[in-house]
Amino acid sequence: MSDAPSPSCHDGVTTACPVCQATFTPIGRKQFCSDACRATAYRRRRDAGRPPIVLAKARPRRPVTVYECDACGERSLGEQYCGQCRTFMRRVGLGGSCPSCGDPVAVNDILDEEVSP
Repeated sequence: MSDAPSPSCHDGVTTACPVCQATFTPIGRKQFCSDACRATAYRRRRDAGRPPIVLAKARPRRPVTVYECDACGERSLGEQYCGQCRTFMRRVGLGGSCPSCGDPVAVNDILDEEVSP
């Protein structure tokens, strides 16, 4: 038999950090080389069961925007250029075609308040 005492809890043995793979000497029940690696491991465990966040595909707003010409007062849906005056029109707001007459109508004209997209 050997006269050397066996090391208690394997003190002095280096181990690899499970996050960054750096070798370190664990003291007590320490499992990670630093607090940053411990926090990273916690976030990975916490986020493992969550489904990924899926964002809706962005849609262009121009087709549902009502524009009005400052010179002649002509309104159009989705067209920024006035064909009569040959100028660019200003944006009135989001809207669509009127179901009864078919003219472009902005939502803020109907509700008398500003609608933000």
